This record gives sequence, structure tokens and C-alpha cells, in this order.
Amino acid sequence: MKLSGKVAIVTGGSRGIGKATAMLLAQQGANVVITSKDKTSLENAAREMKNVIAVSGDIRNKIDVENVVKNALETFGKIDILVNNAGIFPKVKPLHEISEEEWNDIIDVNLTGQFRFTKAAIPHLMKTNGCIVNVSSDAGLKSFENFEADAYTASKGALVLLTKAWAIEYAKYKIRVNCVCPGIVETDMTKPYLGNEVDRAMAIAEHPIGRIGMPEDVAKAILYLVSDDSSWITGAILPVDGGIITK
Repeated sequence: MKLSGKVAIVTGGSRGIGKATAMLLAQQGANVVITSKDKTSLENAAREMKNVIAVSGDIRNKIDVENVVKNALETFGKIDILVNNAGIFPKVKPLHEISEEEWNDIIDVNLTGQFRFTKAAIPHLMKTNGCIVNVSSDAGLKSFENFEADAYTASKGALVLLTKAWAIEYAKYKIRVNCVCPGIVETDMTKPYLGNEVDRAMAIAEHPIGRIGMPEDVAKAILYLVSDDSSWITGAILPVDGGIITK
């Protein structure tokens, strides 16, 4: 198994990409801590997996974040892997229709939340020469209508550059920091945008490979980036998107 003896934290681990990632990492031998503010769905997800514990918490709350890290250390003794997956997807609308409250909430979850978890985990990753994978989006690499000026694009684009900055900053500690940028993935978060056959057909047409992604597609890319198979890769920005970014 690729991750035997490793300990991972996966944020947003109760569903979608986070859940699929936690399941795959555990299948590959890792002990995994999943976290989300939805305690019920989080605990239900953990019961479906082996070697996985659930620690609920809000990524917007510094104390909650530190508690997740504390629980990981108390339970497993170390941290080798951090997957910064948690995020929210706003309503698709242009800048002039976004309230300041909406802007702040999206930035707080999608960007500052990743900062909080990385800041809390990095002293422990320094001890294990660990690795971080940030989950950004194609919307952080390419402008889309009603996305180019909104908070979602801003948060995801900033996470791409933070990945590169952290990769350089922590290379001296042998910590690798990489990023995946999914296209449209079949999750609860994207259901409102794929609710009818017309919208689904349009979404599929955006992807040259001819289908919408599944959470497992992204999870497999994350597994590669946290395993020794990618031991000489850091600062990489990997689109996992069926070719949408090439259009």
C-alpha cells in the first residue's frame, strides 16, 4: 500500500471529493482524520470507512481548526498529509450582484480556511517531511462567464499562487505542496447546476473528454501527489478536468 503508516487530515471530508479522497487514502494504508462542520454527515461518512475518524469543526473558526489538528496528534501521534479540500460554491452571478457579506464568506472558507489549516498543521508536517495538496478549481486558472470577477475565482486563483509560494517556502523542510484544479465534478455542491438535461449537456460539452468528472477522478490525482510516486514534485498545479482548461 502506498501510504502505509501515514496520517492524513482531509478537510471537507463528509462528502464529494473530500470523502472520496479520505476513502482512497485509507484504502492505501493511511490513518485519516476527516473534518466538516456538518457533524451528522461527517460521522456517517466515517462509519463507511476503515482507519478514519471524524472531528467536526468549522474551517472559519481558528479554535475548531486547531482542535482538529490536536485530535489527529492525540489519536495517531503525527501528521504526514494535509488535503485542503473544504470549500463552498456560490451562486453564479456577476460582481455587481455579489454582496460584501457573500464575498467575505467565500474568501473566508475557500482561502483563509486553507491558511488556517496549513498554519496549524505546518509545524507538525515539518517534523515528518510531510506534504500538502490544495484543492483549487479550473475557475482559478481560467475566466468563465460570471466567474471572472467574483469571490470564487478570486479565492481559487489565490490558492493556486499560495501553493507555489508555500512550495518554495517549505522546500527546505522537505515539505511538498501541490494543487489540483478540478473541472465540473458530480457532487452535492454541483447538483443545482446539473439539475436538468440541458444544463448537464452543456456542462458535458465543456469537457473535451466527453463527461463530467467523478470525485474518484480527483481523489486518484490527490493520492498520486501525496504518495512517494511524486516525491520530486512540488509547486505543481494539476488540472483534473477532462480537458476543459485547454479549450
